[in-house]
Amino acid sequence: MISKKTKYALKALGYLAEHSTGDPILISELAKEENIPRKFLEAILVALRKGGVLKSKIGKGGGYMLALPASAITIGKVVGILEGGFALVECLNDNVKVVCEECGDPACCGIRLVMSDVKKSIDSVLESTTLADMVERSESARRKKSKIVDFSI
Repeated sequence: MISKKTKYALKALGYLAEHSTGDPILISELAKEENIPRKFLEAILVALRKGGVLKSKIGKGGGYMLALPASAITIGKVVGILEGGFALVECLNDNVKVVCEECGDPACCGIRLVMSDVKKSIDSVLESTTLADMVERSESARRKKSKIVDFSI
């Protein structure tokens, strides 16, 4: 599972992508609109800024904005910044080199081999799905739910 921190980050980034006008958005607006505790959000936004996903402006008219187009920010990058990676079993975590106590030979461990395939699939989805894709999927689901038909010619 991803942490609440990552969920909140994705919600905040989605809001920034949907409301991108080139002007910074205040933390207070983000916190209120996405129902995220402000202090928690501040720490999340700092991490995302340090990770190169956001940029900030200080002072009057300040706030946060995307540092890159939403189509250039992958969900995997956000997860990597906040979670440090994603692994179903500890021995597959790229950030921690651990050998499972229960396993004598990682190269032949059936659990590790299967979970490695699962990790590759998850990583593929996370790295190929962008913030723009996430926002579009959400908007499409909202349109479908409200039964608004969207035709393009």
